Amino acid sequence: MLRTEDRLTDPDALYEALMQAHRDLDPAASRRLDARLVLLLANHIGDMAVLREAIALAAATATGDKP
Repeated sequence: MLRTEDRLTDPDALYEALMQAHRDLDPAASRRLDARLVLLLANHIGDMAVLREAIALAAATATGDKP
């Protein structure tokens, strides 16, 4: 089951790390970084049911729907 409650101890630090990683990247390189990060985290999770749930939630949020 996908855990959606707040679990980050320092969300501002995560945001800053993401912004730093994207700094000076062109749009294509930025998209590659995001894709690689998603794949690394998906591999870390490893559970296809959880990943499908996360994909559905992200897709619904992107279109303004709620699953």
